[in-house]
Amino acid sequence: MKFETPAKTNPIDNLKVVGQPIHRIDGELKTTGRAMYAYEWHDPNLHYAYGYPLGSSIAKGRIKSMDVAAAEAAPGVMSVVTTLSVGELGKGKLNTAKLFGGDEIQHYHQAIAVVVAETFEQARAAASLIKVEYQEESGTFDLAEAKMSAVKPKDTDGAPPDTAVGDFDGAFYAAAVSMDETYTTPDQSHSMMEPHASIALWHGDELTVWTSSQMIDWWRSDLATTLGIDKEKIHMMSPFIGGGFGGKLFLRSDAVLAAIAAKATGRPVKVALPRPLLVNNTTHRPATIQRIRIGADKSGMITAIGHESWSGDLPGGGPETAVMQTRLLYAGENRMTAMRLAELNLPEGNAMRAPGEAPGLMALEIAIDEMAEKLGLDPIEFRILNDTQVDPEKPERPFSHRNLVGCLKLGAERFGWNDRKKPGARREGNWLIGLGVAAGFRNNLVMPSGARVRLGNDGVVNVETDMTDIGTGSYTIIAQTAAEMMGVAVDKVGVHLGDSRFPISAGSGGQFGANSATSGVYAACVKLREAVAMRLGFNSDDVVFENGEVRSGNRSVPLAAAAGAEGLVGEDTMEWGDLTDTHQQSTFGAHFVEVGVDLATGETRVRRMLAVCAAGRIINPITARSQVIGAMTMGVGLALFEELAVDTRRGFFVNHDLASYEVPVHADIPYQEVIFLDETDPMSSPMKAKGVGELGLCGVSAAIANAIYNATGVRVRDYPITLDKVIGDLPEVA
Repeated sequence: MKFETPAKTNPIDNLKVVGQPIHRIDGELKTTGRAMYAYEWHDPNLHYAYGYPLGSSIAKGRIKSMDVAAAEAAPGVMSVVTTLSVGELGKGKLNTAKLFGGDEIQHYHQAIAVVVAETFEQARAAASLIKVEYQEESGTFDLAEAKMSAVKPKDTDGAPPDTAVGDFDGAFYAAAVSMDETYTTPDQSHSMMEPHASIALWHGDELTVWTSSQMIDWWRSDLATTLGIDKEKIHMMSPFIGGGFGGKLFLRSDAVLAAIAAKATGRPVKVALPRPLLVNNTTHRPATIQRIRIGADKSGMITAIGHESWSGDLPGGGPETAVMQTRLLYAGENRMTAMRLAELNLPEGNAMRAPGEAPGLMALEIAIDEMAEKLGLDPIEFRILNDTQVDPEKPERPFSHRNLVGCLKLGAERFGWNDRKKPGARREGNWLIGLGVAAGFRNNLVMPSGARVRLGNDGVVNVETDMTDIGTGSYTIIAQTAAEMMGVAVDKVGVHLGDSRFPISAGSGGQFGANSATSGVYAACVKLREAVAMRLGFNSDDVVFENGEVRSGNRSVPLAAAAGAEGLVGEDTMEWGDLTDTHQQSTFGAHFVEVGVDLATGETRVRRMLAVCAAGRIINPITARSQVIGAMTMGVGLALFEELAVDTRRGFFVNHDLASYEVPVHADIPYQEVIFLDETDPMSSPMKAKGVGELGLCGVSAAIANAIYNATGVRVRDYPITLDKVIGDLPEVA
C-alpha cells in the first residue's frame, strides 16, 4: 500500500481501541521477569560459552603484536580470537567505525579480542592476561581546538549542510535589536539500562543471533557484510530491548564478536559489553559549539536569524545536525544556517535521542529568551509573534498541521506563567525560584514498514513484524491497531516482534517507529479484511468488522468462521508518497519548568515540569505519556548533569560508567504533567498520528536553563549547568 493522498475516514477513526488508555500487554512479562532480553535467552538443550571482549588502550595507531599464550592457558578458556587472527573484515554501510578485524586502531576501547571460556568469570580473568604492543599515533581529541580545521560536510539524509535565504548579513547588521552568542553542548552517552549483548549460534553455514537491536534489518544486513556471508543465512531476533535511545540503531561489536566466537568454538556464545565499553566502544552524542545570531525590528519581528554549528567525528562520519530546527521553527525573511565537521579521533559520534533538534534547541531556545529580553517582550509573546504556518525557507510549502501557539498558550495558562517575576525577584527561604519556557520541535519522519496478520479459526488475530519494542509500547499500540481494524478486543490479538523471519518494518528510532509500524499493520489488516470479505462473499466496500463479527447489510458472521481450517493471512508494506515533500510535517510542544536554586551553594532543583504536545492522534495516551515523561527526565540530565569528560591527551571518555556519568534518579524527578492537544494530521499516515518520544526531550534543557536565569539572573550558555557555573554570580543576587 502506498500512502499518497491525505487520509480520509477509515476504521481507525472508530477509536474503540486506538486512542484508548490501554495498559501495556507486555507489562506482566516484564514485571514478572519472564520477558527474555538478549543475554538472558536460554535453551536448556544448549551448552553456552561466554565471551569477554578486550578493548584497545590507545585511541589511534596500530597493533604491532598480541601475546595470547597466557590467556589461552588460563582455566576454562576454549578460544582466544584476536583482531589480528581474523584479519580484515567487511564494514557495514551504517557503521563509521570498524567493529573488528585488522591491525588499525581508530578509537579508544575498539574491540581487539574476545576470550571464550566456560564461565563469564574465567573469560574475564583470561582477557586481562593478553599482552598488546601498539604503535601509537597522535590524534585530535578536542573540538574547540579542531574547530578552525572543520570542513563543510556532505549532505545529511538529503539535507544540505548550509542554507541561505535573503540577505542575512545585511539584515542582521541593519536590525534595530540584535544578539550574537555562542553556546556549547558536551559529548553525551545513551546510558541505557541494558548493555549491548548478543548470543550467537551456528548451524552449519547458517547463523542465529539473539541480540539487542532497535533495527533488525539494518543489523542483519551490516552483520552479513561484516562477516562476508549471505544475509539470508542470518536469523536475528530481538523481542525485548532494555532501552536504546539510538545507541542500538546500528550494528555494534557484541554481535560481531559473538558470531566469530561461536564459529571458533562450535558452541553458542554469549557476549555482553562491559559498561565502560558501552561508552567508548559504541556511539555517543557528539559535542557541539553553536553560534546564534538574531536580529529583529523594534516590534519584535525577527528580520534575521543565523545558526552555525560545529561538531566532530571519526573520518567518514557525519555532523550533529544541530541547525535543523532553526530552518523551520520561527519566521524571518533573512536566514542562514551552516554545519561544519571536524575530524576527531574519539569514539564514533552518532544518533542519540532526537539527534539534531535536542542539542540544537538547547542553544536556540536560550537565544530566543535572550532576544526576548533585549526587546522587552515576554518570552512566550516573542515566540508567538514569530510563529509561521509555512516553511520559512520555502514559503510555498505549508506545514501539514502546526499548533505551536496552542501549546504555548495552554501551557502558560496551566503552569501559572503570569506569576513569573523578574530575574532574581522570587525567593523562598534559601531558594531563588524561577520559571522557564522553551518550544519543542521534532520533525515527523516516516519509514516503509511491513507486517503480516494471521486470522485463526479461534478468532485470534496474530501480527508478525520485525518491529522492535525498546520500552516504548510497540507491542501494545500494534495490538490496538490490529484490534481496531479487525473489530476484536485487544486480548484477541497476539503480537510477535523482533524476528528477521517476519516482514521488514520501520524499526524503532527517529520518532518514526510508532506511526510507521502501525501504518504497516494497518496495510496488512486491509489485505486481511479483503480476504475475509471475499471468503464470506461480502462486498469489501461496505463490510463492517465489529465485536468479533463481520457484517454486511442484514447478514452477520463470526470473524472466526472466515478463517476456515487453515486460517487467513494478510501481508503488506506501507510505503510513502510525496506528501512529506509538498507539506512540512513536524511535531510541536511547549516545555515549562520551575526551578529552585540554593542562593548559597548554587545547587539547582527542578520543582515541577509541564509538557504540552501537538503530535497528531495519540494512539495510546498511557504509553505516549510514559515516553514524554521519560524524555523530560532525560532533559533534566542533559541540562544539569550529563557530560562525557574527554581526556584530550589520551583520547577517551574518562567517566565511562554509571558511577561517574551522572543521570537523573528518582530523587531528582519533580512533579511532571503532560498534556496532548486533541488533533489529527491526515497528511501524516492513515493513523493520522505522529511520534512523541523525542519531542518530549526537545526544548526541555533550554527551559531549565531559562528557569535558572529567571531565578538568579545568571545566564549560563555552556551545558551542563553545574553549580560552579552559577555560584560565582550568586552573592550579588542573594
